[in-house]
Amino acid sequence: MTLGAFLSDLHRQGIRLSVDGDRLRCKAPAGALTGNIAAELQRRKNEIMAFLGAAEALVQQPAVVPLQPHGVKPPIYAVAGHNGDVFTYRDLAEVLGPDQPFFGLQPPGLDGRSAPVRRIDELATYFVDQILAQQPQGPQIIAGYCAGGAIAYELACQLERRGVDVGFVVMFGCPYPHAFRSSARMMRRVREHLRRLAGLGSYVECAQYLADFARRRTVPPAPAPMVTDPVLQRRAALEEITVAAVCRYQPGRFSGTVNMFLPNRAWAQPFQTRRWRDIAAHVNEYTGPDDCEMPTMLRAPHNAVFAEYFRDASTR
Repeated sequence: MTLGAFLSDLHRQGIRLSVDGDRLRCKAPAGALTGNIAAELQRRKNEIMAFLGAAEALVQQPAVVPLQPHGVKPPIYAVAGHNGDVFTYRDLAEVLGPDQPFFGLQPPGLDGRSAPVRRIDELATYFVDQILAQQPQGPQIIAGYCAGGAIAYELACQLERRGVDVGFVVMFGCPYPHAFRSSARMMRRVREHLRRLAGLGSYVECAQYLADFARRRTVPPAPAPMVTDPVLQRRAALEEITVAAVCRYQPGRFSGTVNMFLPNRAWAQPFQTRRWRDIAAHVNEYTGPDDCEMPTMLRAPHNAVFAEYFRDASTR
């Protein structure tokens, strides 16, 4: 069992842990602290204390960013993409209106004080704790964009294990985790080259395309410009760590509903989105217009389309 799952299970049983100097303190209801749990706590003491110490430091950077805090509808808690920019959702929050509370979930690692979290389950636990500190009762709507979809999915699973009502999960253009792996990225590039070759009109054009491709492969890439802005440096480091964490993540079962919002029809297959259907109990799929692309799906004019899809999902 991962550390995140173990701590989540302890929380569900009412067992609370804290660090007191070099000691791990435990407060539990009568009968909850079994011999097996006590032995596991002793075995993982150092790991747990390191995690709790890091979590205490992370409190200095609240995760919950109010993009639109007003309204009486079930609040949306939305995980940013791999660069941690919660303001990706700003246009969508605006078009959803003043009666829909909308909060972005910003990961640690962007403030210059806290370190990025390198495991999806531990990052989800961090978000869960901050959500419940603000909104202990459900229903809550969990959303994710791009790589944030894997984090949102794990977050919803942990809320479910804690007995919190998850209204549903929304995935805005969220590939299945395996689609972030290098082999999957290579296959997408191969398919794109084959698609372009198939669209050429003659053998001569195909030969010229292949010759140009071979020539580009032999030219050394230009050195990347040096980034000196510390904010951009932290964002780049967070991107790399988040993608690596998503690649390692193996999602489990979720008994609730996942609403997949895809930018366009052609996008789903190469990003393996149908694999979410194998692990989530209920999956609905909404597809954007053909001219919609991932980087712009949450901005005007497409934000209005996906806002309407969201309203439809809310009534199901």
